[in-house]
Amino acid sequence: MAILLHGQDKILVQGITGNQGRFHTRQMLAYGAKVVGGISPGKAGQQVEGVPVFDTVRQAVEATSATASIVFVPAAFAKDAAFEALENGIRLLVLIPEHVPVQDSIDIVTRARALGAVVIGPNTFGIITPGEETKMGIMPNHIYRRGPVGVVARSGTLSYEIAFSLTQAGLGQSTVVGMGGDPVVGQTFISVLEAFRADDETKAVVMVGEIGGSAEEEAAEYIKDLGKPVVAYLAGRAAPPGKRMGHAGAIIERGRGTLESKEKALSAAGVRVVTMPWEVAPAMQQVLVR
Repeated sequence: MAILLHGQDKILVQGITGNQGRFHTRQMLAYGAKVVGGISPGKAGQQVEGVPVFDTVRQAVEATSATASIVFVPAAFAKDAAFEALENGIRLLVLIPEHVPVQDSIDIVTRARALGAVVIGPNTFGIITPGEETKMGIMPNHIYRRGPVGVVARSGTLSYEIAFSLTQAGLGQSTVVGMGGDPVVGQTFISVLEAFRADDETKAVVMVGEIGGSAEEEAAEYIKDLGKPVVAYLAGRAAPPGKRMGHAGAIIERGRGTLESKEKALSAAGVRVVTMPWEVAPAMQQVLVR
């Protein structure tokens, strides 16, 4: 089993003829993902990496029965692309673009919830399910292996480092989810933890958080009753107060979202909090044998 994305899921790529869409379509296909169609208005009838291109999501869904889509379009058009997907039967939507306007993100997330759809992102690296050899995202293919550890992360590059260290330590991953680094995103730590809790294959979870916001503190309350061990790494240890980091959500304001407050809350919930990314795998080995 896995969460959210499964091997049989049929995937569309919105913006498939652009450089990023084309490159990552190739990588997703190489990994084994069932990419069945692409969207690029005015370019219907073309093919990208053997994948047929359609003018609209509706045409693509009617032809392929796809229920998942990944968006590679400029941020200014992300809302239009998301709404087109959601209104035409897409129930798992991955939004790669960063700098999506906050109000647009709110509108997307609100509409998705009303329709019972799952949105990952925006400003996400995506989702990968190693055991079922499928992915929707921009993560490197070779660093993941099937295993018992679920990973949920706000940061892409840190999650890659941690996933690779888990793999090298003989601990594969059930599913790796990139929440996204913006202030408003479709998934929270809690929503992903809920999915991991229900997944029998996931025996433990890694959280990759960072300063700013209150997502980690809110997750701590949920983790108290999770029933599975959690190891957490939080980025931003050296960040000065009030400094905006790489993610729009990674900012400390009026004492909220500090590293200390997050670590305190997580530790109190029984989470094993480490101070360096390379400490995650050894810590996970320890908690899994308890």
